[in-house]
Amino acid sequence: MQRWRVPLGFLCGALFLVLAKPRPLTLAIGGGIALLGLAVRAWSAGHIRKNDRLATSGPYAYTRNPLYFGSFLLGIGFTIAAGRWWLGLIFAALFLGIYLPVMRVEATTLAELFGDAYRAYARAVPLFFPRPVPYRDEETRDVRFDASLYLRYREYQAAIGLVVAWGLLALKAAFINWNFF
Repeated sequence: MQRWRVPLGFLCGALFLVLAKPRPLTLAIGGGIALLGLAVRAWSAGHIRKNDRLATSGPYAYTRNPLYFGSFLLGIGFTIAAGRWWLGLIFAALFLGIYLPVMRVEATTLAELFGDAYRAYARAVPLFFPRPVPYRDEETRDVRFDASLYLRYREYQAAIGLVVAWGLLALKAAFINWNFF
């Protein structure tokens, strides 16, 4: 499932674009939520050192999967911007079907890599929805956002994707208002 999540995301996005009936209000609300998701993803990328060190700083102090939570917010925003409520049902089914198994596999991998430190972290920090107060441990108390990680993991591609998708929805909304569809 892990290998298919990105191609399925693009396929789902294309389907949503075709089926979308965006309006200025749905674009504004959805765009705001999507920007929040993009910010969460960017913040997350600057705190993770994949398979090298257990990430517990920044957004990882609130949820064990902030990158996926950010993707969830991006998807919700895109779905709202699309202007079709039933697309939300499709999005939710696809997200749960793809990401829940991936999160479980990754949790097992992290437990193998980081042992007791991960198990203590997992007991305190939820798998997906953020907790209201940050988790603190001595090792990462002073860890700060690292912009070089954001660039290394090419997180800027998510921003480019959002601009393109939102732009296409905005064009479609304009054409709908001009009665071309």
